[in-house]
Amino acid sequence: MSESAVTAPTAFRERLFVPWWGWPLPLAAAALLAAEIHMGFPGVRSWLPYVVLLPLAVLLLARLGSVKVEVSGGELRVGEAHVPLELLGEVEVFDAKGKRRAMGPNLDPMAFVAHRGWVGPMVRVRLEDPRDPTPYWLFSVRSAEELAAVLRKR
Repeated sequence: MSESAVTAPTAFRERLFVPWWGWPLPLAAAALLAAEIHMGFPGVRSWLPYVVLLPLAVLLLARLGSVKVEVSGGELRVGEAHVPLELLGEVEVFDAKGKRRAMGPNLDPMAFVAHRGWVGPMVRVRLEDPRDPTPYWLFSVRSAEELAAVLRKR
C-alpha cells in the first residue's frame, strides 16, 4: 500500500451494523441449539454448547452483519470491494420506497449489490470503466445524501 493511500484523508465513512432488533432471534436460536445439545446431561455437555454457540452467534452477527462504506485514498470502498473515484459516473440516491424499484424490476443482474434490509436509503453509482462488465454499484448507506455529495464533488 502506498504512503499516500495510508495518509489520505477520509471524506466519508459509515459502518452499517445489525440493529438491536436483529439480535434476539439469532441469539435465541443459538441458545435453543445449545439446549438441544445439552439435553440435561451433566458434565461438559451441560455448559460447553452455551460457551461455544452463543459467542459464535454474536461473532457472526457482528462480523457478517456489518459492512463499511468509505471514501478515502481516492477510492470508494463498500465492504471488501473498492473502485477508484475516477471510474465513477452518475450518482443516484434512492429512499426506502425508491429502493424497491431499484432492487426489483430495474436491477441489472451484472450490478454489484450490497443491500442491508434494515437500512432505508441506497446509493447507485454508475461505473465508467469499459473493461468492467459491472454497470453500477448499488449499496445501502444511512447517510446517502452526504455520500452522494462527496462523490459528486470528487
